[in-house]
Amino acid sequence: MRSDLTLELLRLERRDRETRARLAKDGVLFGGYAPAMEQVHLDNAAQLETILAAEGWPERSKVGSEGCRAAWIIAQHAISLPAFQRKCLTLLREAVARGEAPAQHAAYLEDRIRFNEGRPQRYGTCLDWDEAGRLSPGPLEDARAVDQLRRDVDLPPLAEAIRRVEAETLREGPGPPADLGQWRRRQEEWARRVGWR
Repeated sequence: MRSDLTLELLRLERRDRETRARLAKDGVLFGGYAPAMEQVHLDNAAQLETILAAEGWPERSKVGSEGCRAAWIIAQHAISLPAFQRKCLTLLREAVARGEAPAQHAAYLEDRIRFNEGRPQRYGTCLDWDEAGRLSPGPLEDARAVDQLRRDVDLPPLAEAIRRVEAETLREGPGPPADLGQWRRRQEEWARRVGWR
């Protein structure tokens, strides 16, 4: 196992968590994509890109479960880099097929990409505010099969996951946006600016 690589991945993930906590405490995390948070995500993605070029996807046998999870979080949070996230999904799917990464990591990243592209999600892992002021996955590729798909990748039923995430979000943040239309327009502008659409 590569302990140096594991420690580097954990350091990057910790920087992400610490920045997020600081920005949440300062009240600037929930008004859109905070520039300081985006910069951490971009910096971390650049470091992961270097690792990918040298080592391939950080698999469990190389970096342990914690290092593998940290690599996935870095990829998952690199939302300003569509090509990088798509590349990571390809590598992650290959690692999952070899038993070297959890299938749910690929499920989350696939849904994040689909959400940012404006396409229906497969697993319903990416939630956003809806017209009722609740968190929802929005359109699903197959709503009738979603819980089975989630079970296949070791995720809880969608309704249970929504309740948990909504409770955490409301505990941590200000709740739904006052102007949902403006919120969605800003998301669309961002998605176009960075190349998702």
